[in-house]
Amino acid sequence: MRAFFAKRICFLIPVIILFSGCASIVSKNKYPLNIRSTPKSANVTVVNKKGIEVFSGITPADIILKSKNGFFSNARYKVKISMDGYTTKEIIVSAKLNGWYFGNIFFGGVIGMLIVDPLTGAMWKISERAVYASLEQVGATSVTPALTIIDIKDVPETMKKDLIRLN
Repeated sequence: MRAFFAKRICFLIPVIILFSGCASIVSKNKYPLNIRSTPKSANVTVVNKKGIEVFSGITPADIILKSKNGFFSNARYKVKISMDGYTTKEIIVSAKLNGWYFGNIFFGGVIGMLIVDPLTGAMWKISERAVYASLEQVGATSVTPALTIIDIKDVPETMKKDLIRLN
């Protein structure tokens, strides 16, 4: 009976190691993203790199994004924040290579590196946790009034007729 369990354990340990990926073990493939804007209640749409809308709503919003776009392909999202009377902001959120993916050299091996982690998407990681956009009003000027003092000798003759004398 002991030999039977010993054979099973000796079989299961290599199978678990071979058919698991390191990033899949210690990481995840979905990440939260917090979307905020000033002013609040702006429209927000999130589109993946295939052009498919994955979220539509208003700010503030908390969403979950997948880190993969396909086998060996990272996810890339365009977050568009807009509001009537304000400028539109577009922010790119991309998944980067997960450092745990290289743990397959020690755990998971070739199968984890070439199949498991790319298939699950755990080889990619979205680092951005929050997106913030400050929308500016359309037509609003951001010029700060300034006072410049110049000598009357530096004023062009064509402008001198418009000057008003102050006592």
